[in-house]
Amino acid sequence: MKTLLSVLVPILLAAAAGTAAERPNILFIVSDDLNNYLGCYGDPRAQTPHIDALAARGVRFERAYCTFPLCGPSRNSMLTGLYPNSTGILRNAQIFRQTIPEHVSLPQAFRHAGYFAARLGKLYHYNVPKSVGTGGHDDPASWELELNPAGVDRLEEEDEIFTLTPGQFGGTLSWYASPRSEDKHTDAILAKDAEWVLERCARDRDRPFFVAVGFFRPHTPYVAPKEPYFGLYRLEDMPLFPTIDQNPPEVPAAALGSYKREQDQLTEALRRECVQAYYASISFVDAQVGKVISALDRLGLAENTIVVFTSDHGYHMGEHGLWQKSSLFEGSARVPLLVVAPGTSKPGTVVDEPVSQIDLYPTLAELAGIDAPGNLQGQSLVPLLADPSAQGRGWALTQVMRGGSGRGKGPSAPAGAGGKRFFGYSLRTERWRYTEWHEGAEGRELYDHQSDPGELVNLAENPEYAGTVTELSRLLGEAAESSFPPDGKTPEVSDSALWAPLLVP
Repeated sequence: MKTLLSVLVPILLAAAAGTAAERPNILFIVSDDLNNYLGCYGDPRAQTPHIDALAARGVRFERAYCTFPLCGPSRNSMLTGLYPNSTGILRNAQIFRQTIPEHVSLPQAFRHAGYFAARLGKLYHYNVPKSVGTGGHDDPASWELELNPAGVDRLEEEDEIFTLTPGQFGGTLSWYASPRSEDKHTDAILAKDAEWVLERCARDRDRPFFVAVGFFRPHTPYVAPKEPYFGLYRLEDMPLFPTIDQNPPEVPAAALGSYKREQDQLTEALRRECVQAYYASISFVDAQVGKVISALDRLGLAENTIVVFTSDHGYHMGEHGLWQKSSLFEGSARVPLLVVAPGTSKPGTVVDEPVSQIDLYPTLAELAGIDAPGNLQGQSLVPLLADPSAQGRGWALTQVMRGGSGRGKGPSAPAGAGGKRFFGYSLRTERWRYTEWHEGAEGRELYDHQSDPGELVNLAENPEYAGTVTELSRLLGEAAESSFPPDGKTPEVSDSALWAPLLVP
């Protein structure tokens, strides 16, 4: 009875407080492993007309960052509004109910406010591609409806996919130009399912919705229909970057610790094929985003729907000799972030202030006028949505783990003291990126984005910048300290909490 009442009371109170017409809907779209290779972010090769059109409808955050460049920690952080040090989720295949079981997630807060909450595809962590078609490491308390389609990319094509590591696809570089029709692929089915859900939401306008759509591409394997998507990109036009051994000696070994040995197999031809497949997968996702937004418009829902588009983290395609994620360079930490908030933001607005995905929870809660937990660690972006010149926090914090995580396998990556894990923390301000590995014991990095947007010259040991290092080190220490819960201890995963999602409404 207690559990039933805890579900019903917030819904009844929300219904009494106002009608659905007074509360905005939320359409929350997440792409998997997508960096800023998008036309609206200035990429000269990207063919992404639908995402670019979405950016033109709302606010594009130029400097948006994840809290941890790995799927599980990042997604749990974004959906709880807490840093990984406060969720306790520092690896994949974990859920926050194992560490902080009573915390109210972002979609769960909307459920408590009377919203219909639905998940389509990947929002919390999945083992891609093996978990496609399942709930993955989902949080049942967050949703009323979960849809888990699987297409030919999961059910039929794995034997045809090229991979650097035979039999493995999700954790290594792998790709395939599929001859099968677009509508047979998982993300296209997801877009169709999203249209179906939105149609039903349009029929019942007495209740607002929080619909979250999690596309799987461009996560490896980079599978997309050969035509038209691979045909959009010529192999000879794909960018090549210096290999990992070409990094200058002042780059700390820990900074390159996400490198994987199998990437030594990448010839110049394979590197071009890999980048082409990644771009093709992005264009494929772009088309699916276009279908979902088109449905929103067709159904007359756009005027009262806040749209968020983002990715769980950035992604390397050879920059610094690195591939995939788990670095603290810009390419891995930076994410696309678009927010369309009718009545709050002006179309085509660009915000230069550094922001974090941890800010999405308090932002959406404020826009919708719903209650949020008091322990959220992000800032509301509503002032920046209304006025891009407004002053926010001024920095974004990203961390990653080395050593005990099983990461740190690069050519000269350190194991840490005694092989134990250690962390890197990176602070991004409007001008600077400043990084400390193991509180500086494993190296420091300072990059000036005014003159070095590619982060190619580490200024941390340059005497001319000693004052800048001192100030940013102080600020980084304060930011890192604020990422922990009040007791200063990161929650630990408890197996006894595995069933908590069934107990928390």
